[in-house]
Amino acid sequence: MLATFVIGLREGLEAALVVGIVAAFLVQRGRPRALRLVWAGVLLAAALCLGAAAALQAATRQLPQRQQEQLETVLALVAVAMVTWMIVWMARHARTLRTELEGAASAALARGSAWALVAMAFLAVLREGLETSVFLLATYQASARHADGAIGASLGIALAVVLGWLVYRGGVRLDLARLFRVTGALLVLVAAGLVMSAAHTAYEAGWLLAGQQQVLDLSALVTPGTVRAALLQGVLGWQPRPTLAEVTGWLLYAVPVLALVLWPRRRAAAPAPAVPA
Repeated sequence: MLATFVIGLREGLEAALVVGIVAAFLVQRGRPRALRLVWAGVLLAAALCLGAAAALQAATRQLPQRQQEQLETVLALVAVAMVTWMIVWMARHARTLRTELEGAASAALARGSAWALVAMAFLAVLREGLETSVFLLATYQASARHADGAIGASLGIALAVVLGWLVYRGGVRLDLARLFRVTGALLVLVAAGLVMSAAHTAYEAGWLLAGQQQVLDLSALVTPGTVRAALLQGVLGWQPRPTLAEVTGWLLYAVPVLALVLWPRRRAAAPAPAVPA
């Protein structure tokens, strides 16, 4: 539940920020018709994402068992690639994200093009919605409790919508750099769990035969129904008896990407004051 909550919050917040800033600009500039088009574009993008998620889920269920394992492996790796790109991009742009969005919105209105803002909101929701669909589907397939995952994702998206609305109303200014650093670190752990799940399903699919010897016995910790099991298995993706391939995949992904997210970044030094002649 925590894993899908973080996914829904992180992905939903990015889209909500774009929509909230665009909507606020249009309200300030007295463009109600363009604002209605923005909301229509947001609803259309959300509907397209739901349709794509439903189609992907239906296609997965209709496949034979072996092909299901192959598709689950591919989906997990695609989800990991998408979330890694998003985490890396956000780590570099979190401090200036709001300024960049406001600058792009101002430039579009200066050119007299409200349609550019409509497209910006539509594409933001569509992009984040598709990423969320793939990531959540891969997470559901790696989890045994789909209902809890759906509740967590819904709560995360709902909180993201509320924060986006507060940004739109001007009631809150978020510390995006800190927020995205924390959620980014949690997402790295979730993605590392998907790497471990991909290693497991790749073996079931007949694609990964090396490194299948058991290296750990976590059955005493990963006891079904306990909080420890929810954290270790539901969030971190650890199984009771992980293999060498699974542990290696988890470490090779989690360690360097966590370092990238959490490593302190030095700001550029200010220029030295000029010495008077």
